[in-house]
Amino acid sequence: MAYETIKLVEDEGIATIVLNRAKQYHAFTPTMNKEIIAMLQALDRDEMIRAIVITGSGKAFCAGEDLGGVDDQTDHGEFLRTRYHPMVRAMRHVHKPIIAAVNGVAAGAGMSLALAADFRIVQRGAKFVSAFMNIGLIPDSGFIYFLPRLVGYAKALEIATLGETISAEEALALGLATKVVTKEDWEQEVKKFATQLARVPTKAFSLTKRYMHDGMHLPMDIVLEHEAQAQRIAGQTEDHQEGMQAFIEKRQPHFKGK
Repeated sequence: MAYETIKLVEDEGIATIVLNRAKQYHAFTPTMNKEIIAMLQALDRDEMIRAIVITGSGKAFCAGEDLGGVDDQTDHGEFLRTRYHPMVRAMRHVHKPIIAAVNGVAAGAGMSLALAADFRIVQRGAKFVSAFMNIGLIPDSGFIYFLPRLVGYAKALEIATLGETISAEEALALGLATKVVTKEDWEQEVKKFATQLARVPTKAFSLTKRYMHDGMHLPMDIVLEHEAQAQRIAGQTEDHQEGMQAFIEKRQPHFKGK
């Protein structure tokens, strides 16, 4: 499949989805939404890929929706149901680690894209901007679901409604950013972090991601049962056997995602 708005870079089990509308600061279009979904689904099926990075080319991560495609006839609810919600769901359903490498401004739905990732590596100088209230809309594309889970309700409400810019350092202090990296060390540190995640046992990661996510709104007894079911599955993997053997032999395990 040929892609118009994104490109793919693969390197040693790491797939990097590069948003590729630099002149528009990677503002979303219907085509970009569809291409991101298709790419995520393809990478999730690819056994050679162990970790996924999403980033922007040039100096921006993603500026949100391209407002040139929005007018007073736009049905914003349907807009979300057909374009953004499928994209967010696709990110949640991917079994492999997803890293948002936030290399510049992440605004509006671009910030939501970063929030939906499993981890956020943020370049020093990059900024998060809610922006929705500035045009009379509520934060969307999963924003009001993910942000309170990352930073807590009170701070999430402030960010959503006051529209203040969040620096990379503030994002780190809030728990919104996993790590802040200088521009000089950017490529090296993103690859180092992605490589670390590419080496984890993929099935165990997938189960942890799924059930920790579900456990945010389920009773403890249900979560404990999910835990038991997931551990049974993980215990039958080749990676578990490798981990046990490596422990006995006092060496680092070499997981294969099987």
